Amino acid sequence: MRPTLFDTPVRWDSLTWPEMAAVVAARPPVIGLLPVGATEQHGPHLPAGTDTVIATALCEAVSLRTGAVVLPALPIGCSFGHGTVLPGTLTLTPEQLSDTVREVVASSADSGITRILAVNGHFGNQAALAVARDHIRRERPDVRFGAVHWWSLTPDITAQTLADGEDVHANRAETSLMLAIAPRMVRMDELVTADDEDRTEGLVFGYTAPVLSRNGVTGRPSEATESLGTSLLEMVVEHVCDMVERGRHEEPPLSVPAQVAAL
Repeated sequence: MRPTLFDTPVRWDSLTWPEMAAVVAARPPVIGLLPVGATEQHGPHLPAGTDTVIATALCEAVSLRTGAVVLPALPIGCSFGHGTVLPGTLTLTPEQLSDTVREVVASSADSGITRILAVNGHFGNQAALAVARDHIRRERPDVRFGAVHWWSLTPDITAQTLADGEDVHANRAETSLMLAIAPRMVRMDELVTADDEDRTEGLVFGYTAPVLSRNGVTGRPSEATESLGTSLLEMVVEHVCDMVERGRHEEPPLSVPAQVAAL
């Protein structure tokens, strides 16, 4: 386990501008962590802000160990997959989320933090983050941007995440993380009967949650435990810490871009 080096997370919104300038002047370069969450229905036992709570907690834990700066979370992601029937979901389009991430990264660079790692808490954000990354790497060669999805960082993490289905939501792993991070937000009286199966196997087309799940859940949250959540949290944080340390020094493999030979 990597030791905690700081008393509190380094949060962008808690810094004054002289403090930010001092952070930016540090060597090696500081990494910015951008929590990307969602506000969407999470079944009868988890709150709508679950994905944002998890992404923010992961970033703050990494900051405690590395000094990385935690940017304000993006609390509304791309949640089209939950449709409009189950109350509680707010959503951006994939294009709006991609554009928002690009603007946040550009603004971060204006303040001198040009290496940003988005820590994603929601499956539905993946495509938008990939589009943002493509734009940034082509249009801003002075900026480094990457995105990590906590459930796919290692084979062990993925196996734990998908233990109760391939198309999981508010499931065993996610509920376990919430039990470890914010247990008072978990409705324990609803948890024991919240299980619902994954019905996506063999489907040709995509559908929204209300016609895939009876209660907005896919998986077995009744099997969630705080100990599993603590274990998952540690595995994810340790891996992201390693990425932060490597990202401080990383440069493109070729120091001089390839040139097209003159005809």
